[in-house]
Amino acid sequence: MRTKLLLLVSILFISVSFAANNEDIWGSTGHRATGKIAEKHLTKRAKKKIEKLLQGESLAFVSTYADEIKSDRKKYGKFYTWHYVNMPLDTRYEDTEKNPDGDLVTGIGECVKVLKDASSSVEDKRFYLKMLIHLIGDLHQPMHIGQKEDKGGNTIQVQWHGKGSNLHRVWDENLIDKYDMSYIELAENAKNLSKEQIKVIQKGSVIDWLQDTHQLTKEVYKSAEAGENLRYRYSYVYFPVVREQLQKGGLRLAKLLNEIFD
Repeated sequence: MRTKLLLLVSILFISVSFAANNEDIWGSTGHRATGKIAEKHLTKRAKKKIEKLLQGESLAFVSTYADEIKSDRKKYGKFYTWHYVNMPLDTRYEDTEKNPDGDLVTGIGECVKVLKDASSSVEDKRFYLKMLIHLIGDLHQPMHIGQKEDKGGNTIQVQWHGKGSNLHRVWDENLIDKYDMSYIELAENAKNLSKEQIKVIQKGSVIDWLQDTHQLTKEVYKSAEAGENLRYRYSYVYFPVVREQLQKGGLRLAKLLNEIFD
């Protein structure tokens, strides 16, 4: 009995630790798809400057950099809060209590500021460009704009096809991984949009884009009950939404980069 109890406690500890360390990560496939989509919509001038700054590495390749550096908390810990915004479901960003350590909006703003500053070093510009590419992806994952009390859905435990997960992870990784497409396949199969449709998506500011995602956040919170086993029906309803968010992120990232580098 004692052995079983210790095993149960160990499993619980591992699960909680994983959830804590897995906060705020739009899965790597999603980030890379967003980067790939953005590349298709860069101007020639912006693309050339970005390729030089990234030393030939693609937007897709560097899109996961901001998550990779999380493992070095001592050096990069100050950037941790940049991956998300905690806000109640019934408020707008401008009316919320701001995190004194910064958030997704202020992080994006700082990246843009450094990249536009002619006095910024090449090293700083390269670093903050990688951060910006990632953060715009995060901006379009609805659970990155979630409630503080449940850590953006990380503490809302659900099952994914009979296996333990949480609502945040379902949207970060499970929905995309279950579809089993590479980031290139996801990008190449993005919806065909007219120039006018693209302009509508790209219109507005970063805060406007956040509010757009937050409308979806409200829907996601209603989409599942704690402990519910989410299966094929959930994918059928929400994977098209994920694809739309990846495309929006790519198009808006391209707009922002064109404004900075063109």
